[in-house]
Amino acid sequence: MARPSSGSGSGLFVTALTAAALAVVAFFAFQASAADDRPSAAAEPSAPAASEGDSDGAGGAGGGGEGEGAEEPSDPALPEESGTGRRVVYALAQQRVWLVDVAADGSGEEVVSTFEVFPSPVSPEPGEYAVSSRNPQGTGSDGVPMEHAVIFHADAEGVVFGFSAATDGSVPDPESTQRTGAVRQSRADGDTMWEFAEQGTAVVVVA
Repeated sequence: MARPSSGSGSGLFVTALTAAALAVVAFFAFQASAADDRPSAAAEPSAPAASEGDSDGAGGAGGGGEGEGAEEPSDPALPEESGTGRRVVYALAQQRVWLVDVAADGSGEEVVSTFEVFPSPVSPEPGEYAVSSRNPQGTGSDGVPMEHAVIFHADAEGVVFGFSAATDGSVPDPESTQRTGAVRQSRADGDTMWEFAEQGTAVVVVA
């Protein structure tokens, strides 16, 4: 029997290597094709970036922080039926005053300042009064050192009503049994009232 020649064996070996190489190439081609079919990382949706207002946890639907462009609260409007002309308007329920001035030609009026005040246990009745006296410094009817007192009324029982500022920054106790009528302001607001409310200036008290 004739033995196969060495050339025939070499041909088979080369053929086997070629087939193996083709199989490897086909495997890597399949892997590359499968990778192309998957969405890339750039195509995947990303989490929304936090805005400046959310960076500290204060923004967003559940936060109470003020985002960029948030409007600041405006001052309460001057009460209706509060008189005319240059005057101080004192609203008892709101515990606030408005200083109202008018144009030199009488063509209009504007609120030049408004601020909160702190009433004593007794309040004046709604109505129109006028500044009757002023005291740059002294002691209030509650015994507290005060400054820039602008007095506008004294009732039949002797309770004196006026705007002033305690020099120690304290405010009246509305629950006190002592019958006093001081309407206290901060010292800065007391300065503003003192400059505005000259002798004879109208003071309109509304409910």
